[in-house]
Amino acid sequence: MLAYIGDNPNREGLQETPHRIVKSWEKIFGGYKQKPESVLKTFVEGSCDEMVILKDIEFYSTCEHHFQPFFGTISIGYLPNKRVLGVSKLARLVEVFSRRLQIQEKLSADIADSLMQHLNPLGVMVVCKARHMCVCSRGVEKHNAVMITSAIRGVFKKPEVRGEFLDFIQAN
Repeated sequence: MLAYIGDNPNREGLQETPHRIVKSWEKIFGGYKQKPESVLKTFVEGSCDEMVILKDIEFYSTCEHHFQPFFGTISIGYLPNKRVLGVSKLARLVEVFSRRLQIQEKLSADIADSLMQHLNPLGVMVVCKARHMCVCSRGVEKHNAVMITSAIRGVFKKPEVRGEFLDFIQAN
């Protein structure tokens, strides 16, 4: 790779670069070594029948098309069905899925589908807002462009439920 871009892989500053890249990739792509269910410890909580939301969860990921980073925030809401998650578990689930090669649309869908499968809530909604380096640094070079995706499952398909969630995540 270093020779391909026109640099000398044997020069002093680059001799350890291949090792450093591999080491950083272990963290960046660590989501492949984790199963979503390993971070989704649930609790039986019969009294919780209201929407649960964790918003503005920071993440970074890597675009599978250009191998460039994209980063931003994810907000997740679910309506429990007898089981709830510990608050950190939603953030951990974002880490599992964001540390993989993918497109943003898939990231949103994977989080929602995993929650539906393992938590069995009445519904889930995920909103992901991200800046893509492949848009900023190449092609159209639009530095302020933010892509927004959503994944909507179960009762969140109802406009009033979806609207309540969107109101919460847009509030300060």
